[in-house]
Amino acid sequence: MKEFRGMGVALITPFKKDKSIDKEALKRIVRFQIENNTDYIVVLGTTGEYATLSNAEREVVKKIIVDENAGRLPLVLGIGGNNTAEVAHRIKTESLEGFSAILSVSPYYNKPSQEGIYQHFKALSEVSPLPLIVYNVPGRTSSNIQPETIARLAKDFENIIGIKEAAGDMVQAMKMIDQTPDDFLVISGEDMIALPMVLAGGDGVISVIGEGFPKAFSEMIRLGLERKTDEAFKIHYRLAPAIDMIFEEGNPSGIKAVFKHLGLTEQDVRLPLMPVSENLDDRIQKFTEEFYQEMEPIH
Repeated sequence: MKEFRGMGVALITPFKKDKSIDKEALKRIVRFQIENNTDYIVVLGTTGEYATLSNAEREVVKKIIVDENAGRLPLVLGIGGNNTAEVAHRIKTESLEGFSAILSVSPYYNKPSQEGIYQHFKALSEVSPLPLIVYNVPGRTSSNIQPETIARLAKDFENIIGIKEAAGDMVQAMKMIDQTPDDFLVISGEDMIALPMVLAGGDGVISVIGEGFPKAFSEMIRLGLERKTDEAFKIHYRLAPAIDMIFEEGNPSGIKAVFKHLGLTEQDVRLPLMPVSENLDDRIQKFTEEFYQEMEPIH
């Protein structure tokens, strides 16, 4: 699964002032990724405000992205939940045309045991026509996938090809890298430790900051994969303040502010999320403008 090594991005869903989907802005953002070295796009994840979209809206978002992408980048579709039977049904019945893999979050709120997590993904593996990437994000799900559990899944099911590991725990990430087969993808879900994870043997990142600064962040990941450590860390430390800023008042509020200052979309989000405060918006604007003045122009 070499197409998922490098920098994937968790795409936002842009909204107009009336909170309807901004279809033209979504097309612009897809083109922005294609033109600026993003390796693949993840559709309808947390950053895409999946939880506040209706089923009909989700289908609209999928179609726009698939059509605009036109096969140029691999696409990963988010399909997850805490009702195993329902998630399995959706995987079997939803249109997957144009997508190369599914990203599925570990069940949230229920707080299953490790065996429950294993059996959940076993059930999804048995019905999925596409490769599966497991998503571990205990800060949102309230349950953590242990390295031993992901190692079992990796060894038992050929179509479970990787994990987006977003626990923020380097020791756990290293155990996952060590305990899984060499061709199993351990992908960072945390921008701040994406480079250290790559240098420890990981396969890249599914990034939020990367969609706002794709050339730089993808170059950092590429340099990390090539073990050009000093060059990679120069980019890391240059972007680190922005990583803190975009998550300071919640995701995707921060990255939408970046896109606003790039002229690609407004920063509107749906309740219960709120746009960033004026103070944070000013700081994001200053960083974004200065960064793009320093770096090679991209549009």
